[in-house]
Amino acid sequence: MQPRKPQQIARELALLSLSQLPVNPKKLEKLPDEQLVAKLVLGAVRTLTTEVQDTLNNAAGELQRSNDRLLTSQTRASDLNTARTMLQEAITYTQTAINQVGTAVDFPELIQLANQDKEVRNYAKEIIITVNENRNVIDQIISDALVDWQVTRLAQIDRDILQIAAAEMKFMGVPASIAINEAVELAKRYSGDEGHRFINGVLRRVTEQKQTA
Repeated sequence: MQPRKPQQIARELALLSLSQLPVNPKKLEKLPDEQLVAKLVLGAVRTLTTEVQDTLNNAAGELQRSNDRLLTSQTRASDLNTARTMLQEAITYTQTAINQVGTAVDFPELIQLANQDKEVRNYAKEIIITVNENRNVIDQIISDALVDWQVTRLAQIDRDILQIAAAEMKFMGVPASIAINEAVELAKRYSGDEGHRFINGVLRRVTEQKQTA
């Protein structure tokens, strides 16, 4: 595996800490480097913990519903098929949780690079500030690209990935192809099986709308 570039590490750090930071991220600019890294990492740990817990809760719920359906069914084919679908959903949720836990293995490297590389710290900080300062515009860009869906209904991790990519394209001068590819890679690590396809589709529509505007 090729070593990841500082901006790739920064995107991941920004993604994991984005929803856990103060309402006014401008305060991040005044923090000494070691305090900035500590705050970003703490936010990342909290986000990952919440994501894993929510995913496992969803898996447990699907397992319970599948079990209830089997216990109350008359062994009809439709009941069995429904229970099978619920069980498959539970397996999918569990696999996603396992993948999310697996990313924690990279945390020591993430912390070390954030401490050692000023570019990682600064780019993560720039992403977070840009997203928060332009959230209304960014959310409107994403909303315009969604089909029969609302930004507020998106899973938090998917919304954060989309916001980062849109911020990079609109305000940070990152070429669309790079922003989209990086967003898809983040989705593969942190979203569900269909998450990266959904993210790719939305961001492709963002670029199409930008070209026709």
